[in-house]
Amino acid sequence: MTILKLDIANDDRLALEQAVAILEQPNWITRLAGLAGKPVEIIGNLTPKAISGLVARTSQKALMVALRLAMTTMTAKPLWRSELLHKVAAASSGALGGAFGLATLPVELPVSTTLILRSIAEIARQEGEDLSDPEAALSCVQVFALGSGKEDANPAESSYFAVRAALAQSMAEAARFITEHGFVGQGAPVLIRLASEIATRFGIAVSQKVAAQAVPVIGALGGAAVNTAFMDHYQDLARAHFTVRRLERTYGRAVVREAYDDIQDRAGIGPASDKEPASLPRP
Repeated sequence: MTILKLDIANDDRLALEQAVAILEQPNWITRLAGLAGKPVEIIGNLTPKAISGLVARTSQKALMVALRLAMTTMTAKPLWRSELLHKVAAASSGALGGAFGLATLPVELPVSTTLILRSIAEIARQEGEDLSDPEAALSCVQVFALGSGKEDANPAESSYFAVRAALAQSMAEAARFITEHGFVGQGAPVLIRLASEIATRFGIAVSQKVAAQAVPVIGALGGAAVNTAFMDHYQDLARAHFTVRRLERTYGRAVVREAYDDIQDRAGIGPASDKEPASLPRP
């Protein structure tokens, strides 16, 4: 038993336990397997290699759209506060992909990514984030790097704090650039680099999404079910991610990390050995 974890109130510790379960055991691939009626290990390998380049390019484009949105319009009062309305809109955009297939991915994915980002931003606000702060707004986009659900991923590289650590430098540089120069365009190298790093991880989930929509029973549903699951997945990740950030603001990063690792150890969820050095920039 650790001492630091006792500094966290019971309600906050319960919230952290829920966040750990979501962030370290994302169920996106399981959701897809349930929809498609196929084993988990098959879904991740259905996407033909021939279209992997299209998925990568489209994921990068979608992340650049999300980055621009995060830096230019998310501080405005949201039109929709309902998570259900965001899901309905995402389902509608998914219907396009299901009806017309892969050719619509370059149009459908940026739309669904934008809708998901709007929902992520609302969750961030609920957890006390100030989205006029570039670092907080970028943290909304960072959610797309979490929980890819890749079954053969190295746990030491795919765990929540490992992903945050991997993105820390690019996040800090992008936030500093925007603070100093404003969002002067998405062609800035620091922003392209951040979008690319996030897109690499996001593309895994996109590949699985495309694969599931190719399954006949899913295609018959017009992709709406897949996009709803896609939205659910990132809403869950956002709620967990911004819970951790809220607790870090309240108790300090070291205390929260100690409690997070303790919860992992007790639950046997993922490694607790990828300690994030205190000197890393805040991701």
